[in-house]
Amino acid sequence: MANKKICIFSAQHLPHMGGVERYTYNLCKKLIEKGNEPVVVTSKIGDLPNFEIMHDTRIYRFNCYPFLKGRYPFLKKDSEYKKIISILEKENFDLVIVNTRFYRHSLVAMKFAEKNHIPCITIEHGTSHLSVNNKVLDYFGSLYEHALTMLDKKHCDNYYGVSLACNDWLKHFHIEAKGVLYNSIDVHEVEDLIKNKCANYREKYSISNDATVITFTGRLLPEKGIPQLLNVMDEINKKYNDVYLFIAGEGDLEDMINQRKNKHIIPLGRIDFNHIVALLDDSDIFCLPSFSEGFSTSVLEAVACKCYIVTTARGGSKELVINDNFGTIIENNSEELLLPALENAILNKDKRKTATDLSYKRLCENFTWDTVESKVESIIEEFRKG
Repeated sequence: MANKKICIFSAQHLPHMGGVERYTYNLCKKLIEKGNEPVVVTSKIGDLPNFEIMHDTRIYRFNCYPFLKGRYPFLKKDSEYKKIISILEKENFDLVIVNTRFYRHSLVAMKFAEKNHIPCITIEHGTSHLSVNNKVLDYFGSLYEHALTMLDKKHCDNYYGVSLACNDWLKHFHIEAKGVLYNSIDVHEVEDLIKNKCANYREKYSISNDATVITFTGRLLPEKGIPQLLNVMDEINKKYNDVYLFIAGEGDLEDMINQRKNKHIIPLGRIDFNHIVALLDDSDIFCLPSFSEGFSTSVLEAVACKCYIVTTARGGSKELVINDNFGTIIENNSEELLLPALENAILNKDKRKTATDLSYKRLCENFTWDTVESKVESIIEEFRKG
């Protein structure tokens, strides 16, 4: 079933960091491992080249307008665009994958697949409208998303979510998903990195093994609940002197987080995957108080590193942390809910140990890239059968 060529259109890709980018990278890695050939078509942001080979994968980049500091690249239909499309049209792709639905880039991908008679699927990664934390702009943004999705539906009939929560969100646009292609993780890669740790964060910051370390990793955006987490941490440190919070990532809130830095709140900026694993291995609790999420890669990484999870009911995390025996899911990221949830986790070490073992077992059984890659190959076979 190998030797298939898959073209993945993703408006953002490495070195830009985010959940969709890591999903595309990990899927490509597994496709290659199984003898397939993925090609990624993305956006040129900054000084990146229009073409390169990265991690054994051909990467084509359309020129674009980097709206919202690159969060929403809007492609340009210029001469470079025509050149890339011309190259792609000469390929014999077995499948076009669109990551994700609400970019102009996505509509171009769907039309490309339709014109060239290539089977096409779109993978949904969200559970709410894109937010810039401005009610007026968010309102017009949602209207734009609905209009764009109406066009999408004319050119692509096959939608999958990275979680069941994403599939529920698709119903908001009157789309019935065909299935789930779960966000996943390579557990063996994480195990190898833990065995050969590149750093010891407790030692580096003089934190004892008896202290409790809480960690957040990911994009530093308001919708991730970081302001609430910082406020709750201030309250926790009024009662407990041996609780610390690491924040790793980059984004709009970096300056605000750095201003809140103190002995117990430690910003690390952007760190690579090796250091993320080392940090999570030194952590007790992973906290993601997000109000907008698809299925967080950071949660999967944290569970793989045996961290206790405290997060919200938004997105796919509740499909891994299925009840209180597996971790803590709170209804929303209000400080009134987040504070007791974190305090309960801090005080109950035995509960944390049982939960991390259960969630790790569930992770290994359900959320691996082998499973996703196999499902993608099966989708191609289904299209071939007609």
